[in-house]
Amino acid sequence: MGSADVPGPTPRRPLQQDGDPGRYEPEAHGPPVDGRVETALRAAQQYYLQRSTMGAIAKELGTSRSTVSRLLSYARDAGLVEIHIHRPQPRANVVERRLRESFDVRAHVARVPSTATNVERLELTAIQAARVINSVFDSDMVIGLSWGTMVNAISRRLIPKPVHNCQFVQLNGVGNSRATGTHYSHQMFSAFGSAFDAVVQQLPAPLFFDSAATKRALFRERVVRRVTELQQAADAALFSVGTVADGTPSSPYLAGYFLDDSDFVSLAEDEAVGDIATVFLRADGSHHGVRLNERTSGPDLDRLREVDHRICAVSGDHKIGALRAALAGGYITHLVIDERTAALLLGTLDAPPA
Repeated sequence: MGSADVPGPTPRRPLQQDGDPGRYEPEAHGPPVDGRVETALRAAQQYYLQRSTMGAIAKELGTSRSTVSRLLSYARDAGLVEIHIHRPQPRANVVERRLRESFDVRAHVARVPSTATNVERLELTAIQAARVINSVFDSDMVIGLSWGTMVNAISRRLIPKPVHNCQFVQLNGVGNSRATGTHYSHQMFSAFGSAFDAVVQQLPAPLFFDSAATKRALFRERVVRRVTELQQAADAALFSVGTVADGTPSSPYLAGYFLDDSDFVSLAEDEAVGDIATVFLRADGSHHGVRLNERTSGPDLDRLREVDHRICAVSGDHKIGALRAALAGGYITHLVIDERTAALLLGTLDAPPA
């Protein structure tokens, strides 16, 4: 094998012998230096930020795992990636303890770089949530799933776990008279079913009904009643919180085609600040008397409190009000949250009451 030089700010050095993990061997017809830097950046972002495997990166780049390994080595040597080693008791552990003491929840904080975008924060929180649910979900369990942006992100990061006799049940519907939403939810639920070799029971109902009477009639049907009875037997539930104000919508109904202006007026009049599985909450965690809840397909939140493991995954500055409401209502036992959102949440403890 011949020798070659590694481009970049480090001094030129010959290749080491085969088997040296630090060597970088450019391909015979590799890209020019600028192209290699760009490729190394892409590989590093996927490996370190998105936690993709080398095999997945190699497939996307159309190359081999060994080339990806060399690209990552080059990224470190060229200063494109900096790795910091932290001593035990990192900052995240301190935040987890404060969250536990303040809100009586088991907290799991996702470390995020200071430069992380909102999308990267959400993805890193989803990765942390996938680890948490693997420690909770087990054989012979019924698990409720609420669909939305966060849970959908978690579905892409699941770690397969060999369990048996596990069932997932949908907590809220997926469409209305103008849009079904099935293209969004089916893939998500299928991912959970595949990762845990489980049966998925979907709720054959729209996200919101046109009238409360229509909802009551449909929920008396046996096919729907079987699903709601399974919800009430759940051993665990996975959900996020939605917001009715600013920020990236947590559920597609806030994108404009599920609710209209009169619905948002109604929510404002009833002082709703957020939702769990499309059941709306006030700042104190109460939900009775919020008129839109009479038309939602979401679960009975009073019964949700009886579920042993209630895992809520949250990321985003705009989620603080809704998250405080969910915590005030006692709907969460396990909180998965990114560092920056956690810091904002803890900051509200020191702020004067509104």
